[in-house]
Amino acid sequence: MSKPGRPAGPAADTEEIVLTAALDLLLTEGGTALTPQRLHAVTGVARTTIYRHWPTPRDFLAALISVAPHPAAQPTGDPVADLHAEVDLLCDRLRDKPVAAFLRALVTASSTDPECVPLRQRYVLDLFAPVYRSIRALGVAAAADIEEAATAIVSPLLVDALLLDRTADRQRAHRAVDDVLTRIADPIR
Repeated sequence: MSKPGRPAGPAADTEEIVLTAALDLLLTEGGTALTPQRLHAVTGVARTTIYRHWPTPRDFLAALISVAPHPAAQPTGDPVADLHAEVDLLCDRLRDKPVAAFLRALVTASSTDPECVPLRQRYVLDLFAPVYRSIRALGVAAAADIEEAATAIVSPLLVDALLLDRTADRQRAHRAVDDVLTRIADPIR
């Protein structure tokens, strides 16, 4: 609860300054740089303000997730083409430094702070969500089947981005989509 006379949250311009700096630090120095002291040094925003609103790296990560854009491909009406478009978009997102760096920071933070695990899960599920929707649009109804299909497509991309530190293999991703489409069309395999 905030004290009388104090705003419940930071002023919009203060929030933008601090979160922009937090993202820049995350990209250049990694998640360990997300401390109130470091952000005060970079932004000049009072440490008390930073501590009050973002006392831990987890709070910065949560705030950055909340303001992160989640572009979606425009549906064409062709569910197969839409699934391929979503995979292309995911490959692009994983190629872009902010998403890959952010995923790495969430994995690192989760290893030392168990309260970061739900943040990591939320962010990864946000990455999966468009693929889930596209698979559902193909007529797959069972949640377990949707999850299995999405995991078969997305997991290799996450391995590339997180573990191998390389660009997501777009061709392999589309082969995975084709394999999933074959399994959906021939469920008695």
